[in-house]
Amino acid sequence: MEFEGYLFPDDLYYHKEHFWARLEGDIVTVGATDFAQKLAGQIVYVELPSTGRAVEQGKPCGSMESGKWVGRIYAPVSGKVESSNQDLEDSPELMNDSPYEKGWVFKIKSSNLQEELKNLMKIDSMKDFIKSEMERIKKTK
Repeated sequence: MEFEGYLFPDDLYYHKEHFWARLEGDIVTVGATDFAQKLAGQIVYVELPSTGRAVEQGKPCGSMESGKWVGRIYAPVSGKVESSNQDLEDSPELMNDSPYEKGWVFKIKSSNLQEELKNLMKIDSMKDFIKSEMERIKKTK
């Protein structure tokens, strides 16, 4: 779905901190949404969570930086980091160029997937959420 100039694939789950989750069995691939990367600007550095690290839903586990901003990377589900996208170390701009494919950040082996999915949004909830986020951002400028 495209909404207000931002792309949100229908098959993903979305976290309120603007990260997406793609389910592949009990492995969850995570990345920043199109909204997040456009808001941040050109990503110049990504601190990836290390393989084997335990992450908790909604908690920060890495960071990303643009020329004007430093932000945290949040885990949309709990579990252990299976792998991180090492391509981002040399090419962090992949998060801008391909946020839903080549710009993925890390993969989690989920520990409580079915319960935690209830805390994430599907595409039908995204329109109202993005509208409210756009209004919130306008007020802070």
